[in-house]
Amino acid sequence: MFGKPRLFFGVYVVVTLAIGMVLAILAPYWLIAWAVLALLAVVGVFDLGSRHNVLQNYPIIGHMRYMLEFIRPEIRQYFFESEHDGRPFNREQRRIVNQRADRQGDTAPFGTRYTLTDTGYDFVHHSMAPATVDPAHARITIGGPQCAWPYSSSRLNISAMSFGALSGNAVAALNKAAALGGFAQDTGEGAISKYHREHGGDIIWEVASGNFGCRDSAGRFDSDAFRDKACTDQVKMVEIKLSQGAKPGHGGLLPAAKITPEIAETRAIPAGEDCQSPAMHPEVDSPNGLLHFVARLRELCGGKPVGFKLCLGHRHEFMGICKAMLETGIQPDFIAVDGSEGGTGAAPAEFEDFVGSYIHDALPFVHNCLVGIGKRREITVIASGKVAVGFDMVEKLALGADMCNAARAFMFSIGCIQSQRCHTNTCPTGVATQDPARARSLDVAGKALRARNFHDATVNAFLDLTGALGISDPGQLSPRHIYHRYDHGAAGTYALMHPDVDEGDFLDERLPQSYQRPWALARAATF
Repeated sequence: MFGKPRLFFGVYVVVTLAIGMVLAILAPYWLIAWAVLALLAVVGVFDLGSRHNVLQNYPIIGHMRYMLEFIRPEIRQYFFESEHDGRPFNREQRRIVNQRADRQGDTAPFGTRYTLTDTGYDFVHHSMAPATVDPAHARITIGGPQCAWPYSSSRLNISAMSFGALSGNAVAALNKAAALGGFAQDTGEGAISKYHREHGGDIIWEVASGNFGCRDSAGRFDSDAFRDKACTDQVKMVEIKLSQGAKPGHGGLLPAAKITPEIAETRAIPAGEDCQSPAMHPEVDSPNGLLHFVARLRELCGGKPVGFKLCLGHRHEFMGICKAMLETGIQPDFIAVDGSEGGTGAAPAEFEDFVGSYIHDALPFVHNCLVGIGKRREITVIASGKVAVGFDMVEKLALGADMCNAARAFMFSIGCIQSQRCHTNTCPTGVATQDPARARSLDVAGKALRARNFHDATVNAFLDLTGALGISDPGQLSPRHIYHRYDHGAAGTYALMHPDVDEGDFLDERLPQSYQRPWALARAATF
């Protein structure tokens, strides 16, 4: 009545006991080998009372199902995954990052492995007269008319990743790379740790909803604590985090068990207590409130560039920020646009998969809004969303950005293998873990060189591609340069998908039809 698997297990137990009795009499030394059979029998007895249906119905052998499921991602990645099937980053992208990090040739033989007729395939057209791009275009100055200390930034920087999400060695390696290569490291919301300070690399300090590193005992913003850290030479810019691409509209909970003494000290939070990050920044109650907070931080940090990061959601809310710029006369120095395809150490599955705007939709909208209110030339737009190779940078700049941030690609450069164990504290490479034994395997000096090499090679590839289009200045890239393969027929440029806006159009009520309703709904006084 128990079914064949349970019947077979009952027979197995009886036979095992019988064999044990015989061996105890005739050949006691064989009892050591027999103990393996006995141990499996004990496991089977526990399986009969397991909460897992499979183990109850298939004692002992049912464990094979869970063992195979546990190693399924690795088996698929190492043996069955094609060059372009992997997610979030495919094998081809990871190969290029690692080859560039090792200063190996990143050339490929025999021809492309992409199917050029696939729907969604993006590409560019080259020019019969390729241009030479001045290496000076590898950098850009960030800072509008309200900024006293503009920052000369690389076109590619390290995107926001906190100490806590990354190990101390990983943070230190990336900061050393930034110092070696002359680019910047965004701290993420976890504040400025000693690992960010260790090697003197440029820092972009992200001030998020938890006010980590600049909070009082109640979690409110502490202007004195902020000023003390932000006015140091190493901090080059300050970024207010409104939302994150992988989990927009969602706060976070750092459980007490994960708060080490180092993390508690870095974030200025008590050890041994759960730490809650609200979904909405407590200092930002409206578009007007956001801009007043921008102005306050800019004053406190001595006039350094201050901006904000967001994943685009309701379009009228971003337009409300644009109206607030016009009403208050305050404007950010930069806006970092995070795509919904962005990465995270941990996020609720529904937020990761179904919330937020894809960066290729968000960038043209943000760009057009700033053009429409006459502010685009004064505000730098930063794209953050799956940037791994030079073509990604060309595409993002053509769609409205001035520069790019990358997170996971830099993680690959310091050893990440996309095991996707970031949230378990069991990262096998020591990159995304707080386990000292695992993190110890990450050689800071060696990995810093790899990250620097990846950065330099990717920026050079970006400049080479820009020149191949016949463009000598990346600022001339536009949506008409990027072709997209539709379901049927010939490919068309992104200029066909997004409306064209001229300087100051919104001020004269010349809005594209698709922008008219959200502009009418937009309010500077409320989101």
